[in-house]
Amino acid sequence: MHSPTAPASQTAPAADATLAQSAYMRLRSDIVEGHLAPGEKLRVEHLKDRYEVGAGTLREALALLVADALVVQHGHRGFRVTPISLADFIDITETRVQLETEALRQSVALGDDAWEADLTSAFHLLTLAEERLGKDGEQDVGQFAQWETRNRAFHEVLIRACPSRWLHHFLAILYRQSERYRRLSITHRPVPRDVHEEHQAIFDACLARDADRAATLLAAHIRKTLEAVRELPDAVINAGTVPLAAVR
Repeated sequence: MHSPTAPASQTAPAADATLAQSAYMRLRSDIVEGHLAPGEKLRVEHLKDRYEVGAGTLREALALLVADALVVQHGHRGFRVTPISLADFIDITETRVQLETEALRQSVALGDDAWEADLTSAFHLLTLAEERLGKDGEQDVGQFAQWETRNRAFHEVLIRACPSRWLHHFLAILYRQSERYRRLSITHRPVPRDVHEEHQAIFDACLARDADRAATLLAAHIRKTLEAVRELPDAVINAGTVPLAAVR
């Protein structure tokens, strides 16, 4: 017997949603990586050709980015990439420190053997990515993208055992907001730091179930990025551009 096929009326919306999600991811990547500059006007008539989607699909993608606070909409005047500033990043950083250290404390207290195993795996994969970035000078986009993905995964696993869905929700937003700034700090390297050593110390404290030490180290780790951004020239922050360089 042949499997029934979905009516066209059902498959079309699914296809449209997939296109919108794909356009959203591509736009988001271009914003985070600085290919679309902070404050840049996003003209639908131009972008639909660049991303090879219809105007309606592109507007759906832009609406998702507005929800992420990576794009702002000015009434009938259209869309712009959300500007970045030192004051904004200070706010993001301090709010993230408050929420993420609390989530980590809960996670360390409640995490079971499976959490420890997941954390160990995430740290190992992150270490491999950091070693690849640390071998030479300039690195390619793929290596940096892999590091970014594994860095995010490590931070997510750190707090995975925290039971508060609202803490997870707000921290996901703050993490996404910090991506553009973190790229500036990691790639321009305005202050000396060993990111792997910072991750190692947090990981060790978590396995030792020392919640106070883990929270203190995590707060310092997050604020180190702010310290690095403070040292960047205003022109670099305003431009939001990120030439690739090694993590260390």
